[in-house]
Amino acid sequence: MQRINRSLFALAAITATPFVYAGDELNQIDNLVQLEFEALSEDLGSALAYRSVSPAEPLGVTGFDVGISFTAVQLEGTQAWETAVGDSDFSSTLYVPRINLVKGLPLGIDVGAFYTSVPTTNIKLWGAEVKYAIWEGGVATPALAVRGSYTTLSGVDQLSFSTVGLDLSISKGFALLTPYAGVGIQRVDSKPQQDAAVMLDDEKFTQSRLFAGMNINFGLLNTALELDKTGDASSYTLKFGLRF
Repeated sequence: MQRINRSLFALAAITATPFVYAGDELNQIDNLVQLEFEALSEDLGSALAYRSVSPAEPLGVTGFDVGISFTAVQLEGTQAWETAVGDSDFSSTLYVPRINLVKGLPLGIDVGAFYTSVPTTNIKLWGAEVKYAIWEGGVATPALAVRGSYTTLSGVDQLSFSTVGLDLSISKGFALLTPYAGVGIQRVDSKPQQDAAVMLDDEKFTQSRLFAGMNINFGLLNTALELDKTGDASSYTLKFGLRF
């Protein structure tokens, strides 16, 4: 177990290394044209969607899932980002770390929340979820759950941004491994503020979401990998923490 712990912490350190290159502050949104603002909003919807990175089965009354996750999102509207941050060398990948917490409640209900402050940017985000296990699953049967979620952006003076999501997920545990998959939709509300509001109109749209992952539990120690496609952008997430 000690060897496994050292390997996981080493992998977390390696994964976290690129985060110092995450990008620059979104403070020139007023320089965008409407099509660029639409592309930026779609990328933000993909990057800032709620990601629990956990299987469908409920935690139970005494259960907790606490962890740190790292998401790498392949941006589609790179030109819009370059204009919005004033950097012609802006990376096509945005790295988003998060602190995640989920608590189990009675009747197959879990509630959770996350917070992030993306390094070298002014992007700050928090979100919350409520998940209900329609089927809690067992030795021979999978778990099926529906989740509602909400996220809201802060720190970017020129933008008011939020998402509301709904997804359905399924999972089945096999010893230490629990593969899971899901499908969902989210509503994005992106509103320019201050000087940007003079030049740009609001963007409101719906994005589809597909995701699949693998949760690996070593007693208390837990890790998970999730692949995701929200809108047109793809991402992967690694999560490390405690789940019991």
